[in-house]
Amino acid sequence: MPVNILETKRMNKARIARFISVQGSTSKAEIANKLNLSMPTTLQNVKELVEAGIVAEEGEYESTGGRKAKALSIVRDAGYAVGVDITNNHITMVIVNTRKEIIQSDRIRRTFQNSIQYYECLEQGIREFIMRAGTEKSKILGIGFSLPGIVDKAQKILIRSHTLNVENVSFRDLESSLGLPCELENDANSAACAELDDKITNAVYLSLSNTIGGAICLRGQLYKGENFRSGEFGHMVIERDGRTCYCGKRGCIDAYCSAKILQDYAGGSLEDFFEKVRRQDAEVQEVWNDYLDSLAIAVTNLRMAFDCSIVLGGYVGGYLEEFMPELAKRVLQDNKFDLDTSYLKTGKYKFEASAYGATLGFVDSFFDHV
Repeated sequence: MPVNILETKRMNKARIARFISVQGSTSKAEIANKLNLSMPTTLQNVKELVEAGIVAEEGEYESTGGRKAKALSIVRDAGYAVGVDITNNHITMVIVNTRKEIIQSDRIRRTFQNSIQYYECLEQGIREFIMRAGTEKSKILGIGFSLPGIVDKAQKILIRSHTLNVENVSFRDLESSLGLPCELENDANSAACAELDDKITNAVYLSLSNTIGGAICLRGQLYKGENFRSGEFGHMVIERDGRTCYCGKRGCIDAYCSAKILQDYAGGSLEDFFEKVRRQDAEVQEVWNDYLDSLAIAVTNLRMAFDCSIVLGGYVGGYLEEFMPELAKRVLQDNKFDLDTSYLKTGKYKFEASAYGATLGFVDSFFDHV
């Protein structure tokens, strides 16, 4: 069989697998219609995916006359991916299956140190986490690391992290020790991949962590920028000659909306800060009101620039849901073009977003190579 025909056949199978993954559940007729494939091509490829243990027939659709169509879904245990999010004070780990469902998660408090001991503990923690999940190592597609900084994905190096205060940290030795493929990704990009799913066309993700970052999704794809610096929302100026930012400028969003600002009023703990807010501690409430005012300006500027949905995530984003009415009032005071704030949302994955997002590349790649 000619090479180009074999490649077309492989690509069709991969397209069908990805389509089923995105839809969650679908039928052969819908596959043929949406992907513009002939029914014989669809039937043959679905048959091969079922025989390979990647797709299964689960249930039936209601009949519209004639035989009921079988519902096709991705097999849950066809493969797994591990995600690890490293921050200043925590390590968050998740395992997802090939349906992109989280089957196990853990978040442990551990202060980051650029030391042999830290990386040995990290390796051991990942091994124990995988063992507790009971997944076969042969079915683990890889481990994705979400990191707060600039990464060289090809060389598997954390080039620089202001948050962790490190430069040029290689993950190759850890990859070799774990015996599984490893990939690195910036934490904001990872979280954006989690929150801005395949069904979202245009959106902005704003990460409210120890530094402010974000990502832009245009036409269903992350926009990286001509110099790979898109989404650096933390260095947009919201007050000329304002507070000094770590970058050296004054008035950056980062100097007003970093999670550190809140942590400093609660012994370094966001959990304790928001508990004080709920108890209406006077000093903390004043800090929180100032924070919401600044965040409202940032949100309004992003809405004016992009005119699309805005998702709030990161460390602070994990606590924001109960405070959204307060934020919405401030945003409407600054934004005179929208009648409401229905475009503004909090992330659904909360503290697991970056770890979860770090797994998705392995799952998507799995479907590309079926």
